[in-house]
Parts: sequence; C-alpha cells; structure tokens
Amino acid sequence: MVKPLTFKGDKKAKKRKRTAATAEASDAPTREDGSAGETETPSKQLKLAATIAAAEAAAATKAENDDNEQHDDSWVSADVVTDVSGPIMFVLPTEPPTALACDAIGKVFTLPIENIVDGNAATAEPHDVRQVWVANKIVGTDHYRFKGHHGKYLSCDKIGVFSATSEAVSPLESFTLIATADTPGTFQVQTLRDTFLTVRASRSAKANAAPEVRGDAADITFDTTLRIRMQARFKPRIKASKAERAREKISRRELEDAVGRRIDDDEARRLKKARREGNYHELLLDMKVKNKHDKYS
Repeated sequence: MVKPLTFKGDKKAKKRKRTAATAEASDAPTREDGSAGETETPSKQLKLAATIAAAEAAAATKAENDDNEQHDDSWVSADVVTDVSGPIMFVLPTEPPTALACDAIGKVFTLPIENIVDGNAATAEPHDVRQVWVANKIVGTDHYRFKGHHGKYLSCDKIGVFSATSEAVSPLESFTLIATADTPGTFQVQTLRDTFLTVRASRSAKANAAPEVRGDAADITFDTTLRIRMQARFKPRIKASKAERAREKISRRELEDAVGRRIDDDEARRLKKARREGNYHELLLDMKVKNKHDKYS
C-alpha cells in the first residue's frame, strides 16, 4: 500500500475513537438541508400525534358547520325589505292562509298552505314547489323580480291580471316591496303602475272556490298586506349572526399559541370576552408586552 510522504518534524494526525454515541449520531437521519435531525422521543411523538389529531378534528368540525350553514333549508320570516332574497313564499291574508302559486303553463293562483302551525302565517312553509318564487333585486334599481319554479317571471298586466309566462324582465315583471308601516314583518307588493297585489273572494259559482289574486288595488288595505317567508341561509342577519358566533369560537390552545405561553382560566376568559367585544388584539398585545417584561425582570 502506497503511503503519503512524511517529513521529519511533521505532527502525526490523531485518530478519533468511534464511540456508541458518535455512531448513533452519524446514523441518525438528516434533514433536507443536510443537517442532522433530532431523535424524537416517544413522549414527543405522542404529543405530535395528539396535536395533529386535534387539528384534524377542528378542521372536520369547521367543515361540517360550513356545510350545515350552506345547506340550511329552514324557513324564516323576512323582517325588512332588504332581507328578501333567494327562495321565498308569499303568504296571503286569506282564511285559511294561502300562498301565491303558479303552474307549469304560467297561470297564477292561490294555493292553500299545508305546512303551517295553528294557522299562524309566521310559521308557514311551502309543501309544493309551485308556492316557491326566487326573489332577486334588479341591479341599479329598488325593484324586485320573482321567478317561478318553471323559470318564468311573475308579471302583472295593465288590468291587474297576474301571470308567469315571460322569460325576460320588463316593467310588467318589476315590483316594489314596501314594508307596512303599522304592521311590522308584513309587506305590500306594488306594481310600477302604483297598484298593489290584493286577494278577494272568488267570483266562481263553485263552492269553496279559492280566493282570487289581483294586481289592481289602489290603496293599502288588509287584503294587500302579506307576509314573506324565506330560506334562513339567505337572510343577511342570520348570516351575520352565524359569522359572529364562528368568530367568537376559539380554543384554549389557539389562545396560548397567540400569547406565546400557557394561560390561566382568568386570562382565557378575558381573551374570549375581548374577541366578542372587539378589543382582542389590544389585550393580546398587552399580554405579549407583559411576557417580555417578565422575561427580563
């Protein structure tokens, strides 16, 4: 074996002895950047697994809540005009209560409501797709359009006859919603000719004939005053309250991560209260500043 040249006076290199600890360190897995990774103890592995499980559970719960909100098909009453959006039902002031409906060929009529508690219009829900209209505000105006289940728009002609045969929106298909001044939660449906939707007893000779709906009432009366039921997920106030509740929800672990240390019960209560009242970030900053003072005191 050929050995490197050596000269007199050269210092001999000392060989390091390979110990068990050195062997373990050299055999340890390295990170992507080439540095040696720390050996994880069973307790660290258990803590990491618990953290991952908690994060996955929180994500699953959030996804489930979001899905429930997006598919909330319960029905509530519109309180103000700006609430009206999406699928709605017009509950007419008849006895027993009826809803504005239309059939596949566009005939508009009144249909008795079956899903109702003790005849209370504020509890009515549609049992037939013909009772459902999709309300949308016409862009750039204060007017609304109402599309039936068959894709045609509600219309009122110059003599006050309702139909739903138009695929486009013109002044005949445009309506104004007016909140009734002396009866909160009720509305008037006004045409662009300043007449109102109204119901009246049928002129048919048949017994128990359904009431007729017209659009030629000149004044606001009991017969023109109706309620609007709508799906809860489209109501702005309910959306806002759900967002508010979601913002208030925060785990203790998230609070401790934000503060940078463990917190006691009193601090957790103060932080959660601050999130509800809107001064969360100010209190969080105060706690972080206090952490630094405690560290260097």
